[in-house]
Amino acid sequence: MTILAWFDPQAFALVVGGSLLVGCLRATRSEIAGAFAAFGPLLRANPEADADAARRAVSRAHAIAETKSIVCVDRIATTGRFLAEAVRRLSDARSSVEFAIWADEALDARRRRHAGVAAFWRAIADTAPAMGMIATVLGLISMFRQMEDASKIGAPMASALVATLLGLVVSNIFAGPIADRLERLSAAELAWQERTFAHFKTIARAELDQAIGLQRSLARSLAR
Repeated sequence: MTILAWFDPQAFALVVGGSLLVGCLRATRSEIAGAFAAFGPLLRANPEADADAARRAVSRAHAIAETKSIVCVDRIATTGRFLAEAVRRLSDARSSVEFAIWADEALDARRRRHAGVAAFWRAIADTAPAMGMIATVLGLISMFRQMEDASKIGAPMASALVATLLGLVVSNIFAGPIADRLERLSAAELAWQERTFAHFKTIARAELDQAIGLQRSLARSLAR
């Protein structure tokens, strides 16, 4: 007799559906969408390669800003929307303060988005064992109703225990590891993005603030 023979669709629906419902109730619509969209990055993400690409972009941005102009840094060939947007903003910035404000807001938004997505899967991992216990209790109630016939006790008992197992599987083999990996990927990604923005802020201060200072000095000289 296999475990499928004891499989209870109602228990499955309660454990999986109930856990998903709790996760959805705790999350916003964008976090729910992001949680399922995260399956792609979850499998394909390579923070080390992204960090290397960011270091190369920073090096090229320094060279272009020193030899040409900061407005030319958007000519850098980059991979990924984050770096493309960063170099475009750096090229278009009118002051280092303007770029720094955008950079800080962009990082904060990414940090909140990552945290919300991971929290969705964490909520499922936390809820699934409890849902499994609820399904188990319902299975035991069904068993007790048939106590007068000992031959009918085994199936409800097995279904009840399988429901507990299902809750543990959803929590510890599915949702929990997903949340853990998303949190690690988020920490690695935000680390190299913060370093990249720190370098770009330095470039902006060196190039833009110096240009603004020269313009003000020239304006004062002409005003005399």
